Amino acid sequence: MQQAPWYRHRWPWFIMLGPVAVMLATLVTVLLAVRQPDAMVVDDYYKQGKAINQDLRRDRMASALRLQFDARYEGGRLAGRLSSFARPMAAPFRLHLAHPTQPAKDLVLDAFPDGQGDFSVRIPDLEMTHWQVVIEDEGRQWRLARSWSPARDARLAIDADKAP
Repeated sequence: MQQAPWYRHRWPWFIMLGPVAVMLATLVTVLLAVRQPDAMVVDDYYKQGKAINQDLRRDRMASALRLQFDARYEGGRLAGRLSSFARPMAAPFRLHLAHPTQPAKDLVLDAFPDGQGDFSVRIPDLEMTHWQVVIEDEGRQWRLARSWSPARDARLAIDADKAP
């Protein structure tokens, strides 16, 4: 009685299935790692540290001015008011919305308040994720910063005197 060759039996193929699956998963992982580099890594840590100290000075300036920002996101627009000492500010300012993982999706918007201090800016395709928001004047003398998730709360309120 002659036995069939090994490749005609199902058990060798079944045993080889595990290692082949691991090799395929490794290949997919390597391809993902090469095509999508980690955007969270910073190249120049010293420069980042200096920038943090500059930001702290700007935060203290916002507290000295008693800045408050209150806005609401509806219908593709962020509308609200920026005030200092409880009075509306009419000076233009800039909104930075930083995506948590993809810098290509970051947004920079210029806001121009009207005579009463109210502003409205269109935000194209705002992804419902956890954004880092920075509001600053044109001269970069002060800043307000906070994280914001429009999916949880359409209102974005930042008070310079309160911790986020």
